[in-house]
Amino acid sequence: MIFDGMSEVRTIIFDYGGVIMTSAQEEAVRRFRVLGINPSQLPLDKYSQTGLFGALEEGRITKEEFREQLSSLAGHELSHEDCLWACLGYVKEIPKRNIRLLRVLRQRGYRLLLLSNTNAYMMSWAMSSEFDGEGGALSDYLDKCYCSYEVGKIKPDPDFFQYVLKQENLIAEETLFVDDNEKNVAVARSFGMKTLQPVNGEDWTGNLLELLSRYSQAPVEFS
Repeated sequence: MIFDGMSEVRTIIFDYGGVIMTSAQEEAVRRFRVLGINPSQLPLDKYSQTGLFGALEEGRITKEEFREQLSSLAGHELSHEDCLWACLGYVKEIPKRNIRLLRVLRQRGYRLLLLSNTNAYMMSWAMSSEFDGEGGALSDYLDKCYCSYEVGKIKPDPDFFQYVLKQENLIAEETLFVDDNEKNVAVARSFGMKTLQPVNGEDWTGNLLELLSRYSQAPVEFS
């Protein structure tokens, strides 16, 4: 766990995979292999995708175009459900502690944003009532979601960060950025944001609260 150092934090920007969600790259690779896709045909990365998957996450191709091109690679027709199933292999767990803290932070007046490299398949599930297992969607826990495939930018492109700062009219020094990728954290820091870099799957909630206590007039109670 890495965090750094006095403006008060008012906005918190979260990554999705590796922070809110615990990622499982190996399972995603396995599922695409079941569909007939060799990993060398569709390189999958923990942080930033390239090739066909990168085109999907940057919004350069649609879900349907991805399905068609993936079917061509597999040598047989793949359905929307096939592609969704494979993409959701990345989802290992949505820890309850994480989304409970998001709810508490919003109640305390923090503005919560998502800044994520992701795709329309993943978000179709995350924005549904299946997300938290209790009928709630990811959007129920955040004020605004900025997704790479909608914005047309992929982290660590500084333009993606600049876009969110401008859209939200944020003061960087009053913004905390939470991401498990060192490159993304470095870009956020270059803009003057405070940062927290958790490790995928670890409990980062206590460290976030500790950091907020240094930049807040009142502590956030969470148990």
